[in-house]
Amino acid sequence: MRAAVVAEPGRVRIEDVPVPDPGTGQVRVRLQGCGVCASNLPPWEGREWFTYPMEPGGLGHEGWGIVDKVGPGVDGFEPGRRVASLSQHAYAEYDVADADALIPLPPQLENAPFPGEPLGCAMNIFRRSEISAGQTVAIVGIGFLGALLTRLAANAGARVVAVARRPLAQQVARDMGAAETVAMDDHWRIIERVKELTNGALCPVVIEAVGKQWPLDLAGELTGERGRLVVAGYHQDGLRQVNMQLWNWRGLDVINAHERDPRIYLDGTRRAVEAVTSGALDPSPLYTHSFPLEALGEALDVTRDRPDGFLKALVTL
Repeated sequence: MRAAVVAEPGRVRIEDVPVPDPGTGQVRVRLQGCGVCASNLPPWEGREWFTYPMEPGGLGHEGWGIVDKVGPGVDGFEPGRRVASLSQHAYAEYDVADADALIPLPPQLENAPFPGEPLGCAMNIFRRSEISAGQTVAIVGIGFLGALLTRLAANAGARVVAVARRPLAQQVARDMGAAETVAMDDHWRIIERVKELTNGALCPVVIEAVGKQWPLDLAGELTGERGRLVVAGYHQDGLRQVNMQLWNWRGLDVINAHERDPRIYLDGTRRAVEAVTSGALDPSPLYTHSFPLEALGEALDVTRDRPDGFLKALVTL
């Protein structure tokens, strides 16, 4: 089979490698595609703690495809069943996963890409945000994740204030149900605008969905007294400073909303399947760029550079 290998920072090669065989309790999936995650960028750019070349298919963890073969002891999955796969080597034509790391996809989603991990992540972040009808919720950063959270919050009856840098992202937020959009340009202007929109009270829930220092600072400033600051951005490029005086004085609840329990990821992915199938959530307009496996390096560059029109890249097979 063909598999992408990150040979060194900034370079991908395609290798012919043996098709993996599923072991006990495992399933082999013939992959149809895999989402490109921003968490891939540090190994793509290079850090001293990474080892190169990486494993074939490595970094890919947002795969979906068709069950190809089941190992001993597997019940409930048969060849031909379409699934989302929470596996770790999905930049390839095939990957194996534990049977309990697969989510069946219903016939209604037969022709739709389904990167289950980020969709499940959005559902779990929304659950931990504890958003309720009537609240004014600020979402700082409208990319793929922020757009999904905008729709989920609007569906729950919240008034969403979306803070976004790019005009495209602001329009996407409106399309996903945001009541107000604020350009992410000047720190104090944004705060004053949100004060105007909330009669000075600021927001009872703020979700930071960028993963950088300034948006984290801004999100804290936008959270009202005894409010809930939800950190959904993936902060992995170094240490952060926080305004503990502000957080402490306002009595904020600070939630780091990234899950590590595979069972919770699976539950979120199941709920994402239900939401997409019912029409409550439509991620399809957010898949803006698609690349073949051979162009994984280009897909990673686009994810890093975020050109005009970009929200989410997929690798399709």
